[in-house]
Amino acid sequence: MQDPLLQQKHDIPNQFITEFPGNIQLFIKREDLLHPDVSGNKFRKLKYNLKQARENANQKLLSFGGAHSNHIAALAAASNLFQFEAIGVIRGEELENQPEKWSPTLKYAKSCGMRLHFVSRQDYREKDSEEFIDSLKAKFGDFYLIPEGGTNELAIKGCEEILGNEDSRFDFICASVGTGGTVSGLINSSGKHQKVLGFSALKSNHLRQEISGLTSRYNWKLILNYHFGGYAKVNAELIEFINDFRKKYGIQLDPVYTGKLVFGIFDLVKRSYFPEGSRILAIHTGGLQGIKGMNEILKKKQLPQIDY
Repeated sequence: MQDPLLQQKHDIPNQFITEFPGNIQLFIKREDLLHPDVSGNKFRKLKYNLKQARENANQKLLSFGGAHSNHIAALAAASNLFQFEAIGVIRGEELENQPEKWSPTLKYAKSCGMRLHFVSRQDYREKDSEEFIDSLKAKFGDFYLIPEGGTNELAIKGCEEILGNEDSRFDFICASVGTGGTVSGLINSSGKHQKVLGFSALKSNHLRQEISGLTSRYNWKLILNYHFGGYAKVNAELIEFINDFRKKYGIQLDPVYTGKLVFGIFDLVKRSYFPEGSRILAIHTGGLQGIKGMNEILKKKQLPQIDY
């Protein structure tokens, strides 16, 4: 079966955002517009994995994620679109018999036909062990395994296609970092004259080591000051920034990745991090499906909601 969507290279246009003092220009590559259900870096990461699974005659895909995982939502949508059977191994066994407490992400994945398998947090930590994978094969049969977050060599290959020839004019390429796969692909495809800045979305002492293991190049830097307390942690200042950015520029940012990325870029400009005349390209990696679930959390914490 030929899948035209998987054969395309998908060159995404850049949108001019603003010019800061010092002739510093910011553009955003709208990867969020790549596909309505499998958008941004999740499509890039899945593209060659789906092609490999098809070539291997694998009809079943299995991966891991939490209750709000962009990767789980994208894999469920892609599996439905390309007619694979999908299994999501979900952290938190307490959710198994309480579908009324499922996040919008899990409800969406289920609606796409994904089979959800809930495991304890202790078991989830063993997701990379051979013994745990063998137990999943005993339960579900043979499957094509995709790591948590989707990062592997084929994912990096897909992310290398984010940058096109026209992007060589930029001095800085900026992206949010979760597992390191997307930024590694950007590093591999960037020009020698370019600096790639990865903005960590989580507290981690291992990300530099992870990225170093995924690329052999050195024209990059990891920015650790804009995780807002950790993965999926937010505060009123970040929510206000995301809402103001949408009103001013007409672009929706998500609170886990791109909101922190763009907030960080604006703050670094204020701190004179970028030289005069710099041309900055920020990569919008999608992830907008998680806003509904985040708003539910924000409401419980009596924090402002994300306009969406």
